[in-house]
Amino acid sequence: MFTGIVEEIGTVLKYDELDTSESGGNGVSMVIQASKAVEDCHIGDSICVNGTCLTVTEFDKTSFKVGIAPETLDKTCLGLLRSGSKVNLERAMAVGSRFGGHYVQGHVDTTATIIKIQPDENSIWYTFKVKDEQLMQYIVRKGFIAIDGTSLTVCDVTYNTSQQDKDKEDDKEEISNTFSVMLIAHTQQNTIMSSKSVGDKVNIEVDMLGKYVASVVHSALDAPNSKLHEKIVDIVKQVSK
Repeated sequence: MFTGIVEEIGTVLKYDELDTSESGGNGVSMVIQASKAVEDCHIGDSICVNGTCLTVTEFDKTSFKVGIAPETLDKTCLGLLRSGSKVNLERAMAVGSRFGGHYVQGHVDTTATIIKIQPDENSIWYTFKVKDEQLMQYIVRKGFIAIDGTSLTVCDVTYNTSQQDKDKEDDKEEISNTFSVMLIAHTQQNTIMSSKSVGDKVNIEVDMLGKYVASVVHSALDAPNSKLHEKIVDIVKQVSK
């Protein structure tokens, strides 16, 4: 478990597409240069790399190695990293420490593409188009979101537009299913976001609490002989009278 408070920016020293060493596991591996992340490191520790929970398989005083599974490569944009790439790093939460962000699992849900960057005094607006549009139901204004492992507040959300609106304006499809965040100067200086450009991809983890609530509600509504659906319909009818 993580908080989304990035501890340091690391540098990829090596990206190996087929690491046949014992610590490589005959798959993709990365060696990442770091300082804080290896201060109290152990084999098997979890470190969040650009929002992705990865397992340490080897380390020394200045770097650590992680393996990357095919499922992880499919769900994240870690496969775009190469030697020299900068990455956000956070160690797993320590018991008794301050909790300054939000609950982040390090289980990336999807990726998003930056479609707009707009400076606003000493801050910067970033607008993203989500790859998996079904996840937009969990992205709410003033809610939590983790972008490349950074805990941020959603400032604005644009959901699906109607087909009629799309017919009227050609650019509606481009701006639907998007969300925006604002980065203060401190976040710009201490994460990799400020190095991103329009068209770049980022890892997205939506608020886990929202996913759990939605799962419970859907299960209750879909359960055999459930009367919850009928009650909700009755309430909607009463309110709409």
